Amino acid sequence: MNEQFTQQAQEAFSAAKEARIPENVQAMAAESVAKGRETYQKLNAAAKDSIKAFEEVITTAQAGARAISEKVLNNTAANTEAAFDAAQAIARARTLPEAIRLQTDFVQQQLTAASAQTKELFELSTKVAQQTFETLSSAANRTSASFKFNS
Repeated sequence: MNEQFTQQAQEAFSAAKEARIPENVQAMAAESVAKGRETYQKLNAAAKDSIKAFEEVITTAQAGARAISEKVLNNTAANTEAAFDAAQAIARARTLPEAIRLQTDFVQQQLTAASAQTKELFELSTKVAQQTFETLSSAANRTSASFKFNS
């Protein structure tokens, strides 16, 4: 029985060596591979575009955060310098009314400065938020477009 199985297997392999795959099956297989490769290439390109878009959004947000941080730091430095200048002027005052006037002037100047700084910081924050949103929106639109496939 073992010899009979071996002979049948050899005959089957011999027949398989002679068998031909129909041309339409070969064409269908080749087309499937080509479409699979094309789909992979499109998905790969879309993924790369998505990464670039994400990097753009992060870069924009980081630049905005840096601008806001610099503004806050500059405001803090200016306010601190103004406080030291005022303290020095008050320390040099020769009379109590002069010291009170210098203190009052400093407080009024700081209130004006704080108002201007707050306005500038709000405008900068709004600008940063708008730029980040625009970058995000643009990136999302590009990414969305890159995922659309032509039939």
